[in-house]
Amino acid sequence: MAKKPKLSWHAGGCHCGAVRFEAAMPADVELIDCNCSMCHRTGYLHLVVSKDNFRITKGKTKLTKYVFNTGVAKHFFCSVCGIKSFYVPRSHPNGYSINFRCLDDPKAFHSVVTTEFDGKEWEKNAGDLAPLEAR
Repeated sequence: MAKKPKLSWHAGGCHCGAVRFEAAMPADVELIDCNCSMCHRTGYLHLVVSKDNFRITKGKTKLTKYVFNTGVAKHFFCSVCGIKSFYVPRSHPNGYSINFRCLDDPKAFHSVVTTEFDGKEWEKNAGDLAPLEAR
């Protein structure tokens, strides 16, 4: 059985600083670059973590939620500046997807690998996404 990687806490937040979060992540991370209508338009780079490895540290009351289509994904935006720094993804509803570009220090990681995901054909390709337990 593979040894679980050591996790370190990393902070991030929205543009204006009204919303802040922390997440525990390994030194080697895999990002998902999705081309769906939402991610493509916002330049979102997904870094998925479990709910146990995520905490909002500031601004929970400043968040606005947007849901569409199946209603499973919960998109949270800062009500002040409009940035979506994290959300609950449809692919991993027991976790959070953090926008890697919203981390304070993205250079703190040992390695960063980005994998493209065809979200335009989400239903056809969703099975290709690794389960949260494998991350």
